[in-house]
Amino acid sequence: MNDIAFKLLKLSSSGFCCTQIMLKLALDEEGKENEDLLKAVSGLCRGIGGRQKSCGVLTGGLGILGLYAGKGKDTEYPKQNYSTMTEQYLEWFESEFGSEECRDIIGVYDFSDDTGNSYMIKCGDILLKSYEKVVEILRDNDYEYGSRE
Repeated sequence: MNDIAFKLLKLSSSGFCCTQIMLKLALDEEGKENEDLLKAVSGLCRGIGGRQKSCGVLTGGLGILGLYAGKGKDTEYPKQNYSTMTEQYLEWFESEFGSEECRDIIGVYDFSDDTGNSYMIKCGDILLKSYEKVVEILRDNDYEYGSRE
């Protein structure tokens, strides 16, 4: 098991959802913590509010791209390549997994297990591939992954 796969397993076992896991991996790579961000994105868990709509891995990957190239202050603008990177990720994701929706991808229609652990086994490969793709997109666009300073 590679290092990222081990981290994915550990984070899902700790109860983090897919969106939170994607962002936590990015924060960990920088040696940072941001509990407020992780709490804020919990509304995107289980396909946005548990409705099994937009996949949390998809929204988490977009969140990572936003950390690097999005707008964060009133005095700044998104980087020029932000839209291109998000479009690239969206297109890749739908092509790779056949949909952007949680229910279509993993085929779960009832999240009755409040911990969410019942479906995480299905999401592991999706998380790993998507995380690696986001890192690739950032590097291809001349971002130093793990350093936003």
